[in-house]
Amino acid sequence: MTRREIRETIFKMVFRVEFHNEEEIPEQLSMFMDSLESASEKDRAYIEHKVQDILAHLDEIDEIIDSSAQNWKTSRMAKVELTLIRLAVYEIRFEEDIPTGVAINEAVELAKAYGEENSSSFVNGVLARIA
Repeated sequence: MTRREIRETIFKMVFRVEFHNEEEIPEQLSMFMDSLESASEKDRAYIEHKVQDILAHLDEIDEIIDSSAQNWKTSRMAKVELTLIRLAVYEIRFEEDIPTGVAINEAVELAKAYGEENSSSFVNGVLARIA
């Protein structure tokens, strides 16, 4: 899988978190990982580790977003945009090998693919304030 495909896969799993309670997450992650038949073991391990690490830092990530997004709180954001912003904030703050510009650009591109008409602008604006 390419890094973009891996990032998109991680986005899809983190997005699921919004629709399940905390006790269901391990089962959801297991089912999701089982569905990745075409991914190599290395990619699967990376995806699983990164999803779990994002979830472990979720409160801290949301605090960063809430303190940076003008007139917006994570509780009011659309799920797609929130998930993309969370993923990018994680990459910016916790992944040293991913340049900030790449994290933002990838989130914006995924917003164009999965969000509404103005999603990419919203994601870009919030991430620009955070970066």
